[in-house]
Amino acid sequence: MAKFTDFYKDNLLSSTRFESGVVHIGRDETNDLSIDSLAFAPAHAAVILHNSESIIKQLNADFPLMINGQRHSKHLLKNGDTITIGKHRIIYNHAEPSSLIQQHIPKQAPENQKNQLTLPEANLQIMPGKHIGHIVSLKKNMTRIGNESAGIIIVTRRKDGYFASVLKPDDRIKINDRALTDKSQLLKNSDTILINNTPMQFSYTKTS
Repeated sequence: MAKFTDFYKDNLLSSTRFESGVVHIGRDETNDLSIDSLAFAPAHAAVILHNSESIIKQLNADFPLMINGQRHSKHLLKNGDTITIGKHRIIYNHAEPSSLIQQHIPKQAPENQKNQLTLPEANLQIMPGKHIGHIVSLKKNMTRIGNESAGIIIVTRRKDGYFASVLKPDDRIKINDRALTDKSQLLKNSDTILINNTPMQFSYTKTS
């Protein structure tokens, strides 16, 4: 259980609790913790919640992740840690189940609906060239593809689908022949991603 309290210039903006999973933080509105500030990258950081531990990871090297005044790329969060981004301060607190407000606890899905709430597995398959047919599995919460010279795309697995984003706008990275901007884009079955002049097709491996 974790609570993130966002302050802007010492003014309280929000306090959000999460029970488990991965909490995505960034400027893009598709993030779990979305903050409309240019100091944030579209996909800035991700916090992996696991039992009593919460590990935060930097997603964009061009946007620093400052925790308790020090720069980190990965950090095990402790109760009361302060994440500083621009003029925002996000206070992390480990929240015990008993302290959670009832309306913030997700309701347990009925047994017969669980399969409907499970996100289908997906992959990217290289279409032409010497690596034709090669499959990149998207089982991880975040899959990073590419390199600095060719451009980098990040495919994030979230509860409502697979989202593609770039560390910074790059005309060489396209989805269905359209350049991917600094906004995350929801991937649809059979979408084509072009990176380093190599087309890759997104597809679900099974139906939900």
